[in-house]
Amino acid sequence: MTSTPQPGESALLVRGGDGEILDLPGGGGFGLLTDSEETGAALSASRLTLADGADGALPHRHLRSTEFFYVLAGTAEFLLGDVIQSLGRGDFLVIPPGLPHAFGAARGLDTDLLIGITPGVQRFGYFRMLQRVAKGQDSPEVLAQVQERYDVHLLDSASWQNARKGTFSG
Repeated sequence: MTSTPQPGESALLVRGGDGEILDLPGGGGFGLLTDSEETGAALSASRLTLADGADGALPHRHLRSTEFFYVLAGTAEFLLGDVIQSLGRGDFLVIPPGLPHAFGAARGLDTDLLIGITPGVQRFGYFRMLQRVAKGQDSPEVLAQVQERYDVHLLDSASWQNARKGTFSG
């Protein structure tokens, strides 16, 4: 059982190359840095590298958690409600609970994102499931069965589909 760190307790350190990496079929990878159980439910964090034009996440929303993104390199396109917004290197975005969103790499550029979720949600199992779906090892229907568990509620968005036409979706 994990407890919330108290003042004076050890900090959590994940050194470069120590986190689990999930390779993505279209290029890039998902670096799992820390999940909720390691932070006393304070946050979950990952690093996502996306190949030129690749989707990062299809439209969805979180009901219990805030998600934040920091663009380390490249340009990412985000769906925020029904609006498409481009973010470049150094841009920071906070998405509150309930706001429909999606994201992917812009055409012509690889993109590198630092992503956090607070309060933390034990979500690495979901990311592993996404990898299996992307590789054809599992059917997309399995994602619908775990939406509540992982606080990832999938949505349809004509705005996102129109904006991403012609981009690689992995």
